[in-house]
Amino acid sequence: MNWIDANARFSQEHERLFADGEIIFPEGDEGRELYLIQEGAVEIFKETPVGRLRLALFQKGAFFGEMALLQSIPRYAGAKAVGTTRLLILQPGGFLLKIRRDPTLAFEMLQQLSHRIKGTNDRLLDFLKRTNMPLEQIQEILNEYDGVKK
Repeated sequence: MNWIDANARFSQEHERLFADGEIIFPEGDEGRELYLIQEGAVEIFKETPVGRLRLALFQKGAFFGEMALLQSIPRYAGAKAVGTTRLLILQPGGFLLKIRRDPTLAFEMLQQLSHRIKGTNDRLLDFLKRTNMPLEQIQEILNEYDGVKK
């Protein structure tokens, strides 16, 4: 690797250590970085009218920040370190380089995303069982988010 390639690589990715409770990024942040957890854990949270809601807790080996990276939108939720946490931070261009070097990374990310979607669906179904909401009302709510019009 020549000097120019080395500088390009290091400008596309770097590691950072976060202290317990430190905010990695707030909800609404304009950043586009993708984060890979090297050590520690990260809580993903959403501010709601009734307080802060924990959406997920990710451990070593997981990634987060993909929504802002892939959709070029502000951060949907915030992230904070749980315990001392070391993250590999990838700039959008660094993410593409990493996938080109290791295409299995993309497959592993798709597997994690699929697992997250199934987990969210399972939690939603469990919640709906507990509330005894009528099926028609549930379907109406789901249709609103699917863009389905009657």
